[in-house]
Amino acid sequence: MSALEQALADYLQLRHSLGHELAEAGWLLPGFVAYLDAHGSPTVTIEAALAWAQHAPKSPAGRVTTIGPRRMTAARGFARYLSGIDAGTEVPPLGLMPRRAPWRRPFIYSAADIGKLLDQACRRIVSPLRAATYQTLIGLLAASGLRIGEAIKLDRSDVDWAQGVLLIRESKFGKSRLVPLHSSSMQALEGYARLRDHLQPRPAEPAFFVSLNRKRLLYAVVQLTFRQLIASAGIGAGAPSPPRLHDLRHTFAVRTLLGWYRAGEDVQSKIPSLSTYLGHREPASTYWYLSAAPELLALAAARQDTAWSAARS
Repeated sequence: MSALEQALADYLQLRHSLGHELAEAGWLLPGFVAYLDAHGSPTVTIEAALAWAQHAPKSPAGRVTTIGPRRMTAARGFARYLSGIDAGTEVPPLGLMPRRAPWRRPFIYSAADIGKLLDQACRRIVSPLRAATYQTLIGLLAASGLRIGEAIKLDRSDVDWAQGVLLIRESKFGKSRLVPLHSSSMQALEGYARLRDHLQPRPAEPAFFVSLNRKRLLYAVVQLTFRQLIASAGIGAGAPSPPRLHDLRHTFAVRTLLGWYRAGEDVQSKIPSLSTYLGHREPASTYWYLSAAPELLALAAARQDTAWSAARS
């Protein structure tokens, strides 16, 4: 066992004793130590860590995966430990190899796609309560752009029936917000609530959407059920980006922006309100949707060209 291998074993043992799982570090760092030993480096240097991270394997399509930044994170933690033993150790600085998730064009559902999903929930799910739960949940996501986690987290007390508003409590970034809904959406929620209370009169939790065991829905189960409904409905077959549950949120944002452009609205002045409605931290996150659909990008470009032409005339 080399000196670095022993140091790594000591490092992992120490971190485990402090309650850290370190599953990824335990998998990645032996390769890093082997790389250092093979190159005759007695300790971690910034150059060696960067070289090892950048030589991460690529995907079958030739793209660099996120394993490179993850390698760098693991190497940085090990280097911090070594620096207390070997003064010659160099700790790689933060931001040297930032994570950049590959951009994925969202799948934009058509109205027909949403109709097929709701129909499949009714046809393929045997339990009346479970079928109604997924029909209503999918309909709410499509009509409001809520994150799936926000919808699952809804409690019965979060629905203001008189005002037609949902209270989204401490969602992403720790923010809470009020989300007004169209009267048709409120009617759908009311119909579901009546059926839910009739079929499940003694819930184990205060959740608005309930499972057959009387508890709050689980994200993993919702994801699996949604994928099954997508497959049975034949939605997105052959699409560059397979449909995802989160794409219902993207679809809501894109459709809202498309509606504003087609109606001749001042989109720039409205984007902050959409940003607030969606729970974005800043409007810049909402502007991202302008590139999410070719038609939307074309409308935005045409609007800009018109404004430039008017300014020159």
